[in-house]
Parts: sequence; structure tokens; C-alpha cells
Amino acid sequence: MDKIKTLQKKIKIDFKNEKILLQAITHKSFDPNNNYENLEFLGDRVLGLVVSKKLFELFPNNKVGSLDKKLASLVNKNKCLEVGNKLNLKEFVITGNSKSSKNIVENKIISDCCEAIIGAIYLDRGFEISQIFILKQWKNFINDAETTFIDAKTRLQEYSLKNFKLLPIYKLVSNTGPRHKPKFKVGVKLENSTYIYAIGSSKKIAEQFAAAELLKKINQK
Repeated sequence: MDKIKTLQKKIKIDFKNEKILLQAITHKSFDPNNNYENLEFLGDRVLGLVVSKKLFELFPNNKVGSLDKKLASLVNKNKCLEVGNKLNLKEFVITGNSKSSKNIVENKIISDCCEAIIGAIYLDRGFEISQIFILKQWKNFINDAETTFIDAKTRLQEYSLKNFKLLPIYKLVSNTGPRHKPKFKVGVKLENSTYIYAIGSSKKIAEQFAAAELLKKINQK
């Protein structure tokens, strides 16, 4: 299949079993039984392990809370989407949706597919090749975490107290998804703002993302 050959060149990895890579780019709308969902589950764990290991090496003196926040800023759907777009995965994903409906879920599909490809690499080529691939694709993100990571919630709290003498207001909007991969939607606002929303794999992580987005909106990057 030409698409699989091209994708292997794109990611610079030759698969022993190309069917695994084919599964990694197949959406359930095309094949309900043989699609990327299980590979996505695996890839998410491999990505987390590789990035956790790298952060452990880069920040040996950091406390667990700090490492956890760095990890959350690096291993999320937005970063997977950026990597997926960089690899132009949109051109490779196989779906059974119409063009109009595909556009609605396009970003999620690309993000999920990125994790599924990581899972496929791990199954076909092992941990070492997976690690090389991840560290190459996440290199700039990790470098940014090393030099510029700051706790967004703390910064937003300091800004709010300084300007309004009040704490930011957080609210939990929803808790969805399967138990092994929950999605928390959280909103945050200041005295003079509307709610800004974000999603994370825990309530605390979602609050960090929401705080970061609100800081951007008020030009406090």
C-alpha cells in the first residue's frame, strides 16, 4: 500500500509488520473492529513513560509535583496534535466519514492517531526505537519545558490577588471518558473576565491548562 510506504518514509521507521502501522491510521468509522483505539491506549502509556524518564534525567532535584506538572504540559492531546500536524497525518488517516463530518473530529483523530503510531512502533520495533522517535518529535517541547515552565495556576493567582484582591474562580464542568483515560473539563475566571475552559486527564491538570489559557488571553504569558 503506497500510503503505508510513504508514512514509513515520513517517520523514518521501517516496520517489520506493516499491518500494525495500517491499524494505527485506521479510524473506527472505517473499521469498527480493527482500528487504532487499542494502539492509542498503548501509545499514550509509552509516550508518558519516555517523557517521564527524560524529565527524571533532566530535573533530578525537582519534586514530584513539579515533575508531574511538566509531564502534563508535554503529554497531552494538544502536543500530540502538533506532532501529528508536523507529520501531516491528516493525509494518512483512513476514515469512513463524510468530508463534512470528518472536519468536526479532525483534530482529535490526528491526536489519537499520533499516539496510536507510537503504540505501533513500540509493538513492532520495541522500546528503544519508540524512545528515539518520541524524543525526536518532542525535542522542542522538552527544551521549552526545561527553560520556561512556570506553574500557571500560581501565576494566575498572583495576578488576581495583585489586581483584584481576590482568588481566581475555578469550576468543574464535566468528568467524562473511560476510567483508564478520564477527561476533566474545568473553567476559570477572574473578577473581570468570562470563563476560559480547558480539558485535562485530571482536575488539577485541567486547572493548569485553563489557567495557562487565561494568562494568554490577558497577555500574561
